[in-house]
Amino acid sequence: MLAVLAPGQGSQKPGFLNPWLALPGAEARLRWWSALSGVDLLHLGTDADEEEIKDTAKTQPLLVAAALLAAEHLPMHDAAVVAGHSVGELAASALAGVLSPEAAVTLAGVRGREMAAACALEPTGMAAVLGGDPGEVVAAIDAAGLHPANRNGAGQIVAAGSMEGLDKFAAEPPAKAKVIRLKVAGAFHTPFMAPAEAALGRIAAGIPTGTPDRILLSNLDGTAVDHGPTMVRRLVRQITAPVRWDLCMETFAALGVTAVVELTPAGTLAGLAKRALKGIEIVQVNTPADLDKARAAIGRHGFAAKVPRSEASVAVAATAGPFTPADLIEGSHIEAGQVIGAVRGATGSVDVTAPAAGTLVEWLARTDEPVASGRPLARIGGQA
Repeated sequence: MLAVLAPGQGSQKPGFLNPWLALPGAEARLRWWSALSGVDLLHLGTDADEEEIKDTAKTQPLLVAAALLAAEHLPMHDAAVVAGHSVGELAASALAGVLSPEAAVTLAGVRGREMAAACALEPTGMAAVLGGDPGEVVAAIDAAGLHPANRNGAGQIVAAGSMEGLDKFAAEPPAKAKVIRLKVAGAFHTPFMAPAEAALGRIAAGIPTGTPDRILLSNLDGTAVDHGPTMVRRLVRQITAPVRWDLCMETFAALGVTAVVELTPAGTLAGLAKRALKGIEIVQVNTPADLDKARAAIGRHGFAAKVPRSEASVAVAATAGPFTPADLIEGSHIEAGQVIGAVRGATGSVDVTAPAAGTLVEWLARTDEPVASGRPLARIGGQA
């Protein structure tokens, strides 16, 4: 099973889009998305210096556009799982069919501007905490009056909040942990971003949405989301909620992901996956020269390795509890709405139904396996 990942803020590098302009239509696409996002993506991805592309209002639409531009040159219909880190969730939502690319880039422009404005209201910041016991680190962050804004796994947690709290935290770090102040504009993914959440929510409420056509994981809790409006609400909520990338990687492992492809500008999420998901194939797509390697990985690990040219949907758990699949073998034909299993929740058994007609490609959970609400349980492919 293959997962495609869209990176978040901090992964950008000066000039990283220059190689992509050699591809037909790339420059025109960036000009169109610039009009939608309100920033000059062509300039930002090619000529802008490091300081300019650190501006939150500019960085966020730039990263979403870059991921979508790279994905246009890959067989995304064969990707089983998509996920994005922070603003990368907008790109992932477009790749899963919840948003159009135009909507994702537009929302990224609004999100970046509003978060930059929230940062200007009072001085706040962030610090990476490397190492230490995760429970002790989070307790120390709370004790300092800060927030665990990112829990990235692989021994990395990001604290965020007031400058005073960050100074106190750095002066008395948790045992066996190293604290590194980050050069960011403010305390992202904390209550300090509440004005930005409200502003994005007003815009997002009018965005048309689709149903995810593959497993789409949410940063909120690492679970799959199978409903477009729900995902949009989560995208808005994520502005003030912690990024739980650690839980997304736990879901990758539970699903049996065997390869990940990180889209442009790649490196950060690939590094986290390398440390947390042992033995999987990892491909970083930073220039068009990396596309052939990514296509080959998708061919080995994607949907095409299971069923030819399928458009897939995913059945997920509506409640937590042990899962009992129906007496169906992989390869069986499934009707939309057909009961394919049940989860024994705290208040009784809850049926699991197929979201669309097609072929049962594979079970994603075992008999009597405890599953969380939102956990993907079965993948269903509709033959094209």
